[in-house]
Amino acid sequence: MDWFWHFLWYTIVVFAFVAYLIVLWHIVTDLFRDKESSGWAKAAWAIFLIIFPYLTAIVYLLAKGRGMGEREQQARVQAKQAADDYIRNVAGTTPTQQINEAKALLDSGAISPQEFESLKAKALS
Repeated sequence: MDWFWHFLWYTIVVFAFVAYLIVLWHIVTDLFRDKESSGWAKAAWAIFLIIFPYLTAIVYLLAKGRGMGEREQQARVQAKQAADDYIRNVAGTTPTQQINEAKALLDSGAISPQEFESLKAKALS
C-alpha cells in the first residue's frame, strides 16, 4: 500500500512540473512579445524566473496576465494576416481576374476567340 502513496505523490509532482513548464513557456513567449518593457526589465524577469521560479511565475501572471492575453490575440491576428497575404501572393490571380485579362487580350485582338475560350476554361478548372 505504501507504493500507492509514492505513485500518487510522483504523479502530483510530475503534473506540477509539466504545468509549470507550460506556464513558463507562455511567460517567456510573452516577455519577447512585450514591446512596452525594456530589455533590462525582460532580463530581470528571466533571472527571477530562474532563481525563484514558482513565485516569479505567479507574480508575473498577476502583474501582466491581462496584457498576456491581449498580446497573444494580437500575435494571432498578425500571424493570420501574414498567412493570408502569403496565400494570396502564392495563389496569384483569381479566376475572375484571369478571365478579365483574357477578355482584354481578346478585345485588343492579341488572341483569337478559340484561345479566349481555352484560357477561360483553364481559369475555371
